[in-house]
Amino acid sequence: MDERFEANRPRLRAVAYRMLGSTAEADDAVQEVWLRLNRTGADGIDNLDAWLTTVVGRVCLDMLRSRTARREDAFTTEPPAAPSSQAEPETETLLADSVGLALLVVLETLTPIERLAFVLHDLFAVPFDEVAPIVGRSPEAARQLASRARRRVRAQPAGRPADRTIVDAFLAASRDGEFETLLSLLDPDVRLRVDDAELSRGAQNVARLYVGKAQGAFPALVDGALGFRVAPDGDTLLVVTVTVAEGRITAFEATTDPDRVRQMEVLPLP
Repeated sequence: MDERFEANRPRLRAVAYRMLGSTAEADDAVQEVWLRLNRTGADGIDNLDAWLTTVVGRVCLDMLRSRTARREDAFTTEPPAAPSSQAEPETETLLADSVGLALLVVLETLTPIERLAFVLHDLFAVPFDEVAPIVGRSPEAARQLASRARRRVRAQPAGRPADRTIVDAFLAASRDGEFETLLSLLDPDVRLRVDDAELSRGAQNVARLYVGKAQGAFPALVDGALGFRVAPDGDTLLVVTVTVAEGRITAFEATTDPDRVRQMEVLPLP
């Protein structure tokens, strides 16, 4: 049983990561599947691969529903940990090569069952007859869920991986005090708004404000938009959304009001 589970672990972890957007939560989900398998035993399971897929789907669905019910982000202390260097190579390939920022951004806009139907069918080729009992719907209803999710994925121009790279580079340059690098990443007419009021405009002015100031800042999705949060002690103090166009940052929208920050959904990005 151990060997058969370990053979499925990379696929289970990849499914869970696409569902949850966090390597830490994906590992928790896979561990829960292992615990349930131990309690059930493999002897009475005709198709272990399908059983494991069903269980990891249901575990992730419960976690997503719980996250939604709490109306707070599941990651409130630190960004998700990077995959362990000791993990199976094929697992890292699945996580690194097939899960882009754009997809994760759009998946966050789907309902939990839409997300599960889409991930299992469109990304892992699980037949709708097997998806249906996992989401608690008929095969035709599961098909409709995946179809609706697919249309939303195609319709939404989510943040591109290139945009994420620019944000990462900006935060690194800010932390290191690299003024010229900051300038190269900013549009000449970039604007900075704080709590709905324009604080500064122009690359020179904005770069001066940010140079050396990104300590404790981490990339994040803020209400589904690409940006970063500032949380030097783990608690989010402020959030910033970032607009990127033609390879440069054109706008920062910062929110510092504690009440507004608490009401926003902030998803730290790996």
